[in-house]
Amino acid sequence: MAAFLQGEQAREAAFLAALVRAPSDNPPGDCAAHAEMTARLLEGLGFSVERHPVPQDLVTANGMVSATNLVVRQRFGQGKVIALNAHGDVVPPGAGWQHDPYGAAVIDGWMYGRGVAVSKSDVATYSWALLALMASGKNLAGTVELHFTYDEEAGGAIGPGWLLREGISKPDLAIGAGFSYAVVNAHNGCLHLEVEVTGRSAHAAMPFTGIDALQASTAILTALYAQRPVLAKKVSAIAGIGSPQLTIGLIHGGINTNVVPDRVLFRLDRRMIPEEDPSLVEAELRALIEQAVLAVPGAQAQVRRILRAEPLVPDARSQLLTDLLCQHASVVMGETVRATGVPLYTDARHYAAFGVPIVLYGAGPHTIEQANAHRADERLALSDLYRATEVLAYTLADLLAVD
Repeated sequence: MAAFLQGEQAREAAFLAALVRAPSDNPPGDCAAHAEMTARLLEGLGFSVERHPVPQDLVTANGMVSATNLVVRQRFGQGKVIALNAHGDVVPPGAGWQHDPYGAAVIDGWMYGRGVAVSKSDVATYSWALLALMASGKNLAGTVELHFTYDEEAGGAIGPGWLLREGISKPDLAIGAGFSYAVVNAHNGCLHLEVEVTGRSAHAAMPFTGIDALQASTAILTALYAQRPVLAKKVSAIAGIGSPQLTIGLIHGGINTNVVPDRVLFRLDRRMIPEEDPSLVEAELRALIEQAVLAVPGAQAQVRRILRAEPLVPDARSQLLTDLLCQHASVVMGETVRATGVPLYTDARHYAAFGVPIVLYGAGPHTIEQANAHRADERLALSDLYRATEVLAYTLADLLAVD
């Protein structure tokens, strides 16, 4: 398989460049066109591609414009089904780029572009790992499915979550997009809450005749920020996870400089370590907000959940998959590769929620910082792309080997 993949490196890089050059920003999340382009590229590789458009009402409800999920199924006989999931939607480029975010320029062995590392790279690695398996002539039993979805940046509910809920796929094991120097078997959960604080407007000359929504919001924010040192004392037992985190990421409100604000809205992000109970975390935050708003009589706070992503916890049923990936990656990457946790949250949780053991592995450097993930000049070393593909091909061959 190594010889086959070496001969395919230029074609694999060109495939990835085509994915990067086609925008699929989410938001706004108008991703059906990118999915169709990807499907045609996959068909050009000889794959049979299932297109699964997501119903428009679900797309709209999840804050997107269009989404089509792609499924490739390659059967090698009776046996376990292994799903490989990567997402084609990306965060918008933002400012500060020195390279065209849609240019896929290759400089000193690094390809630059939005989504090149997270996670259009693994659309390529998973596709070529499967091609290598098909060309190997090995005696195999089972099925490999490629799940290429388009809503990870919106939460994954209409991507892998929808494929599993609808019974379109029923895998026995899964691998999700990741980086090349670690096998991720645990990650944080995430809770997004929107808090709307309401009061009553008044002229700034007589503020006492109104109910200041910003003053009430300040009391709530003070109580929330006071949780940070408390959370810092709680550290996960899983390497790589760290402590819970709380961030106020968005806030707006008010009418004018000379008017007492009658409404303030803000959103918070609470990262939850695997040891925490998400329902309990949410209940505690709601109670804290309800208590804090009482500091301003007459003010009210309405709390709406935007997202509650469950943590991914290590699963003993995925141990063989983890061991094989670590074994092959340590040889191919030239250094010891171990299982670890990460403080992010991913689509892996959707597979775990359906009882599917899953770990994360794919193409990328040692850290998201080295990849410039979700920031300007996102990049991927093409050597990591090629080597991660080799690791995945060996791992799939071992998992499906007839012994």
